[in-house]
Amino acid sequence: MKADQGHRRLQGRTALITGASRGIGAAVAKAYAAEGAHVILLARTQGGLEETDDAIRAAGGSATLMPFDLSETKKLDAIGPAITERFKRLDILVGNAAMFGGLSPVAQSDPKIFEEIFRVNFFANYRLIRALDPLLRASDAGRAIFVTSGAAHLAEPYWGAYAASKAALERMVYAYAAETAYSPLKVNILDPGIVRTNMRREAFPGEDPSKLPAPESVVERFIELAAPGYAGTGKIVMAA
Repeated sequence: MKADQGHRRLQGRTALITGASRGIGAAVAKAYAAEGAHVILLARTQGGLEETDDAIRAAGGSATLMPFDLSETKKLDAIGPAITERFKRLDILVGNAAMFGGLSPVAQSDPKIFEEIFRVNFFANYRLIRALDPLLRASDAGRAIFVTSGAAHLAEPYWGAYAASKAALERMVYAYAAETAYSPLKVNILDPGIVRTNMRREAFPGEDPSKLPAPESVVERFIELAAPGYAGTGKIVMAA
């Protein structure tokens, strides 16, 4: 994605994107960088982060790598001071990283997997809000965007852990949006819909991925929600 250098919508902004090593997170990171943002790439996989970074730099953008396992939620408290020390600011948070964890009846679910799904999909985002709220509020146009799934609103068998974690995330983000409603910070939820990602392949292994939209197909909505001129808050926005 190549933005018009004279009309870059995120020029000078600093953005943290979780799950930035592949899929939607990597696509959003590249798009934000093309729009003028410095992107902080957070993910567990060093190799994937380096690939995203290489693509951003090859296109003339700038990025910082932050290898981190979001299941280690207690360590997330240190991210706020680390960003403050290095960048002095944070304008955009994209809580994109998530864990699917497979399909299983609730009554027969592995407690360790169930709890890890909640750690990554819910508690990690709570910790990020807690750690980064002062920085986002200090921005002249702070933006927090959290990625949800249609599964949060369905009662499908075997999807209990993942669906519940996304439903919990939505409720928390709604509350956070209400708490910041009278500040410059705008907090929203984005549902990307069906996209060709590793998580989609894990959930639907029999599906032909070549027939699904690429992650790049949803980045425009992420840019809109991150832009300083976007005024909405406390909403679920569909990517398409």
